[in-house]
Amino acid sequence: MVLGATIVVDASAQRASKKKTAANNQQQDNSQQQNNNVKTPSNYNPYGNVPIRIDSTGGSDTIVRKSLRNDNAFDKGFVNDRTPLPYEHLRWDDALYSEKVWRELDLREKMNQPFRFDANDDNGSQLFINILLKAVNSGAVVAFNDDRFTTPMQPAEIQQLTVGTADTSEVRDINDPNKIKEWVVTRAAFDAKSVNKLRIKEEWVFDREASRMFVRILGIAPVKTTFNPNGTERGSTPLFWVYYPDLRPILAKYEVYNPKNLGYGRMTWEELFESRMFSSYVTKSTLDNPSMKTIAQSIKDPILRLLEGDNIKDRIFNYEQDLWSY
Repeated sequence: MVLGATIVVDASAQRASKKKTAANNQQQDNSQQQNNNVKTPSNYNPYGNVPIRIDSTGGSDTIVRKSLRNDNAFDKGFVNDRTPLPYEHLRWDDALYSEKVWRELDLREKMNQPFRFDANDDNGSQLFINILLKAVNSGAVVAFNDDRFTTPMQPAEIQQLTVGTADTSEVRDINDPNKIKEWVVTRAAFDAKSVNKLRIKEEWVFDREASRMFVRILGIAPVKTTFNPNGTERGSTPLFWVYYPDLRPILAKYEVYNPKNLGYGRMTWEELFESRMFSSYVTKSTLDNPSMKTIAQSIKDPILRLLEGDNIKDRIFNYEQDLWSY
């Protein structure tokens, strides 16, 4: 009898605990449902109705400030009328050999100093990155997200890339320091000189009809470099890609800085790229590269990467030379 009474008491306790647990769960569900039914008021402002002001002075400076007088001792009106010569047509049957090559231009090198010429003229800033930004922001050329020019970028995306990080600060009342007068969202100014590299995509083609090797630039991209807190480079990414044939008419209207001759003999940016008067190193190519890896992905040592880039240049150059017999 004692054993039977103990079993009955345990069963009653278990039923009571189950009922209590079910009641607690139902109460939690009801409270959670009540909390979910609470809606945020329509006039709710997390900033306490304090006004928010956006400071947009940190964008890229691509404003053209024309001189109201002739700023030269001679007439330079012909500069805006220059157009590049069209490319000659190349048939597919005549392209006996072709390889695509990706290069990087370090603008801090001595030969690339004209890219950092910081001056203003009647057609705007003469800094090369500002020339690119002006062409993209004005809609004269289309910016793309990749080097195959498949995904166009919107002007808002370009402006977002060419501004600094956002910082929200409070403005307090002078008479009452405990009172916040307004919130100011400030963008850090974009320094065009911080773009120290350019990336170029080009194709080397041997024309068997003309029996010569020539190169065509396909795209140009400004490269933004990020740094670690200790000052070392963390990595670099292109901001956007511009199709170079679309950019040629604009580059033909901008003159390149030349410290030896500042008069009529100054060349245009289009002539500089066509004459290949810049210093660069190869970062990737389609030559014996089925996996399409960059040289940095295959070789870790920086000196060996430069040597491998020079090796690619020599192999392309020797292909043309080996076709001739002397």
